[in-house]
Amino acid sequence: MIVIIDYHVGNLMSVQNAFLKLGMDVVVSRDHDVIRQAKGIVLPGVGTFPVAMEHLKQYDLIDILNERQQAGIPILGICLGMQVLFEKGYEVCPTQGLGFLKGEVRRMEVQAKIPHMGWNDLIMQQKHPLMQYVHQGDYVYFVHSYMAYPTDDELIAYCEYGQEKITAVVAKDNVMGCQFHPEKSGKVGQKILLAFKEMVK
Repeated sequence: MIVIIDYHVGNLMSVQNAFLKLGMDVVVSRDHDVIRQAKGIVLPGVGTFPVAMEHLKQYDLIDILNERQQAGIPILGICLGMQVLFEKGYEVCPTQGLGFLKGEVRRMEVQAKIPHMGWNDLIMQQKHPLMQYVHQGDYVYFVHSYMAYPTDDELIAYCEYGQEKITAVVAKDNVMGCQFHPEKSGKVGQKILLAFKEMVK
């Protein structure tokens, strides 16, 4: 079973529907007992970094996410859900993140329109099981104004926007994140969710 974390930030139903279309056993929950039964966890999110972290605290989800991360359960963050996996964010005000990945989240510094909204092609930095069915140049759908600045060893894929390198996929051990929305990225997004399904034992 895959659990989509319900912390009142974002598009839970569209993410759930994307998994259901692939025949996955998936539920939306913030119940600790349900989360402990999960073979995989998805952390979605739309909004701002400090609000996301405040909601995780409000619903007492930080300790359980730490517990599951340390237990080796695959965790996939999507958009804002990916950003809060990092150590710190600077949207609105400096805010501590979950710290599963090294680096910070800051406003994009690009010579192009912000937010970065629309389809962009992926450039692979290194191989990873999450991206096993995705090819160089495949297009995915982005909507964001802030981006993660990860370490090189945790950067899996990026895109180019405004002549800058924009973080697209990150991973370390059992923790993964997509800045774009797989659930809105057509067949390419489905391939990524399918790969995540296959990583969930």
